[in-house]
Amino acid sequence: MAAFTSITPNPASSSSVYSNFRTSPLALSSQITADCSCLLSVRSGLASKRRLASRNRQCLIIRSAATKPAKSPAEEDWKLKRELLLEKRVRSVDAKEAFRLQKENNFVILDVRPEAEFKEAHPAGAVNIQIYRLIKEWTAWDIARRAAFAFFGIFSGTEENPEFMQSVESNFGKDAKIIVACTTGGTMKPSQNLPEGQQSRSLIAAYLLVLNGYKNVFHLEGGLYTWFKEGLPSESEE
Repeated sequence: MAAFTSITPNPASSSSVYSNFRTSPLALSSQITADCSCLLSVRSGLASKRRLASRNRQCLIIRSAATKPAKSPAEEDWKLKRELLLEKRVRSVDAKEAFRLQKENNFVILDVRPEAEFKEAHPAGAVNIQIYRLIKEWTAWDIARRAAFAFFGIFSGTEENPEFMQSVESNFGKDAKIIVACTTGGTMKPSQNLPEGQQSRSLIAAYLLVLNGYKNVFHLEGGLYTWFKEGLPSESEE
């Protein structure tokens, strides 16, 4: 598998026809497309008064041979994930209820945020298994994704953690009582603006848990933002 396998220029005017054509410094712009193509636009400046009055444009289309991997369960449409969560009766609880369940009913809070965020602050006794991690591999597809993130000024792009369920299963049995938490929480409740609710990392994680046979899965409504806002017990590893 190789990236950037072809460079195709758009038809351009011959330099012999426009021998007096003179440009200002080139302006470059690029776009990463859904099929992993990178469109690089090269725009010249104004032509000389004698030959051209308009701008001459030329585009290079750089196509990547990198192939996106097959869709994972976490990438399924949110509507389908929400339907399963409701079918499996995954219950959403607020921060105070989550704390009560943790204290009185042996529930464990599963914090699915990145490890760095977890170390800054997390509910006392929480277990961290990140559902997304920094991109680690260097396949053509990973390089294309890094380029797409970098184009938007994001130099720490993330990917789904392929070891998420393996880590969950090494820490929890299928009958474990789990409250899944992330920063904002998301919601399964419909509203006028969000008729299907709002997807979040914790709801994606809850979906993966019930999909893999976990029976007692709850979801922290309002996320850990509300946990810290309520002043509930928290700790840090820094």
